[in-house]
Amino acid sequence: MKLSRRKFILAGAAATGWTMLPGKVLGANERVNLAAIGLGQRGGIVGDFSWQPNVNVVALCDVDIDSTAPIANSENGRLGWANAEVTPAARAAKYPHARKFRDFRRMFDEMGDEIDAVCIAVPDHSHFPITMEAMMRGKHVYVEKPLARTFHECELLMKAEQKYGLVTQMGNQGHSGDNFFQFKEWKESGIIKDVTHVDAYMNSPRRWHPWEHVNGFPDAMPMPEALNWDVWNGTTPDPVEFSERMHYGNWRGWHQFGTGCFGDWGAHILDTIHEFLELGLPEKITAKKLERPNDFIFPLASTINFQFPARNGMPAMDIDWYDGTDNPPPVPKEMEGRSRGGPGKFIYSKDLVFHGNSHSSRLQILPVEKFRDMLKSGEVSKDYGKHSSHAANFIKAVRGEEQTRSPFSVTGPLCQMFALGCLAQRLGGELEFDRATNQITNNNQANSLLKDQVRKGWEQYYRV
Repeated sequence: MKLSRRKFILAGAAATGWTMLPGKVLGANERVNLAAIGLGQRGGIVGDFSWQPNVNVVALCDVDIDSTAPIANSENGRLGWANAEVTPAARAAKYPHARKFRDFRRMFDEMGDEIDAVCIAVPDHSHFPITMEAMMRGKHVYVEKPLARTFHECELLMKAEQKYGLVTQMGNQGHSGDNFFQFKEWKESGIIKDVTHVDAYMNSPRRWHPWEHVNGFPDAMPMPEALNWDVWNGTTPDPVEFSERMHYGNWRGWHQFGTGCFGDWGAHILDTIHEFLELGLPEKITAKKLERPNDFIFPLASTINFQFPARNGMPAMDIDWYDGTDNPPPVPKEMEGRSRGGPGKFIYSKDLVFHGNSHSSRLQILPVEKFRDMLKSGEVSKDYGKHSSHAANFIKAVRGEEQTRSPFSVTGPLCQMFALGCLAQRLGGELEFDRATNQITNNNQANSLLKDQVRKGWEQYYRV
């Protein structure tokens, strides 16, 4: 019997587990052949790579790659603005020499030898299988945040990174901006020290907020003819029918497919706090407030507390996460009467209070007058240098010129914290977490949800 390359690989995987050779790190001037998977909501990131020197986009993959339906980009989904020029088909048309696919597995089967690296911008629930397939094939990987949907999937991706020795980067773009270098410098110089509490927040409206009486997955709607809905469902144990409340973008509000507001924005707000304060995983997660919790979609508002023990000379600390349009954090007295701006955080240490927004926004010391004095005296720096962008950092790492700033070894535990927070948003109460065994010890249901059931035919991705 003649086997396709993929069937041959899968047969070997079933018997022995994946043993693919790691991908090579290219030379400084070598061309990087890139495949872009996902051209919808965040699919525009392919442009961040295509203008990097000597990067060639050779393949494009999207389950709806010929769609000319405008991609609505507001938090209210299709009720918001929609630019007719921002469609998967329009994005694909910018790369006329790239081959097009609707199934990432077929793309790797037919073009695997021509691809050096991939960028992945698909719904949260599909991050894991696509990323794992790429790594098993020896491809360097850039994947949008969060790294994966479940705690277990993040753990497996970290193991795969170690096993295959590949360049990895998660797409929390601010982790290559000023906030990264400022936080690192302030931590090393002792400006940021003895942090005991953080309030982090994102209070914009979300897509699922207008939905009423959700007691199950949405009814089936007529499906676009060219859409590969089977691949869209991915590893989902019980595939759902097509609905516009899933595609495009509306998947984020469903526990089975997204990570809600926390997984969406936490990586842009808490990333430097988590890395440079060496937080690792919390020992207790508490749902302090849940507004209209639901078995299927995320609540309208939540306040979730994370407690971390003392570590490496730093005191025990906790984080309160606030989301929901009417659920802002308390404002420190040093900032009363001033706008806190968009999504961000307040950091409370023994001696100083810091305020910052999201992504690469710099921190300020409160009160502002004190910050101005510290800048004037030279106690804190005004300039954190010029550095490669997040996309450039990845490409340079593929060429062996830099190390990525958001490798899976760094972002995996961060995204596992998000997964734990999402469980608290779903189930409520207190969750006791054993950092040594990676188990929730006081709630069997929550502990079982650390990993998902796997759809038949997709099990190979869960063997590392």
